[in-house]
Amino acid sequence: MSSTDRVEAKRRQQRASLPYPPPGPLVVAGVMSGTSADGVDVALVRISPGRSDGTPRIKLLGHTHSAYPSRLRAAVLAAMDARSISTAELARLHWRLGEVYAEAILAAEAQLGTRAKLAGVHGQTVYHQGAPAKYLGTTLRCTWQLGEAAEIAARTGLPVVSDFRPADMAAGGQGAPLVPMLDRVLYAHPTRNRILQNLGGIANMAALPAGSTEVLAFDSGPANVVIDGAMQRLYNKRLDRDGRTAAKGQILQAVLADSLRHLYFAEPAPKSCGREEFGGTFVDRFIAQCRTAEGADADVIATATALTAESILEAYRRFVWPFLGQHAPLADAAEYIVAGGGSRNASLMRMLREGLEPLGIEVSTSDDTGIPAEAKEAVAFALLAWLRWHGLPGNVPSATGAKGPVLLGRITL
Repeated sequence: MSSTDRVEAKRRQQRASLPYPPPGPLVVAGVMSGTSADGVDVALVRISPGRSDGTPRIKLLGHTHSAYPSRLRAAVLAAMDARSISTAELARLHWRLGEVYAEAILAAEAQLGTRAKLAGVHGQTVYHQGAPAKYLGTTLRCTWQLGEAAEIAARTGLPVVSDFRPADMAAGGQGAPLVPMLDRVLYAHPTRNRILQNLGGIANMAALPAGSTEVLAFDSGPANVVIDGAMQRLYNKRLDRDGRTAAKGQILQAVLADSLRHLYFAEPAPKSCGREEFGGTFVDRFIAQCRTAEGADADVIATATALTAESILEAYRRFVWPFLGQHAPLADAAEYIVAGGGSRNASLMRMLREGLEPLGIEVSTSDDTGIPAEAKEAVAFALLAWLRWHGLPGNVPSATGAKGPVLLGRITL
């Protein structure tokens, strides 16, 4: 037996003898890498069943972000938008991402001085088809997140919950959005309507009527994915930092109006989307339309930013406003709480405020509630891992369209 084999055998023996965490309070590492493929967010969260109604108590202990190396990010983006890719490439990327997630967890523990007992790893989505479509003589939904859980467990010594979305799909749901479980735990309020908006690659929103257990949640369309794609193509930059480039441009109204006719925006909720709808092909066509309209580079970015803002505002008017009217008086105070990297885009936030504040809606970010905007999704998957470990359902059927509550995720020891 080689020295490497002996070390690995000893590690397996040590892990086999570990007292895996019993039900109850746990420090959980939530790990998220989103549609933007900019890197890995890790949140260390203490979760305990503290309330009389069984609602978990959540305390964020700290969070970290590590950017993907440029070559890895290029490989991830290529896998997302690929019309064809070798199985060898996908297999290697799956295992490499497992290594990266494990390294991110270990680095977060070292940086924050806290040891986790459980990990919840979303993985990197390379394909998501929430709506049923025909394939090989049947109709199905499907989703695929990369990042080998066995590799993560071996390197960290932690039990790992992964593959959160398939169980909801098997129950007839779209497998997304899943963050509304966290929204309901943290933000449900007896007298205030609250709308939780996440601005990652894709924009998703959850509406919580005052004093109600009902939730409406769905993906409204692009958040950063079109902006980032255009920035990469036109400026060779990953993102429009602080919305500075958009602030220099003019919105091409004809292009914006045409883009808002995309069929996805009119589809009823619950619904979900991804790069399949708004990735590279959409971005290339969008830039070509802007060029036809004689738009400068900054105009392309301004128009992409306006597309995100206007599609969100239209989703609010079309779906959220009627929903709140059915479940809570619209005259009640309403709060609009934004999380995700897009909350740092000043141009996008200005457009949202200009559309929402005249309606009497207060716009803030999750930072104001104690959850840093960049950490929220990682916190959500820490909670979903805690629920799975305790044998509790993690989906919100009204958000995903599933037939009922189900256990989300597979446990790898």
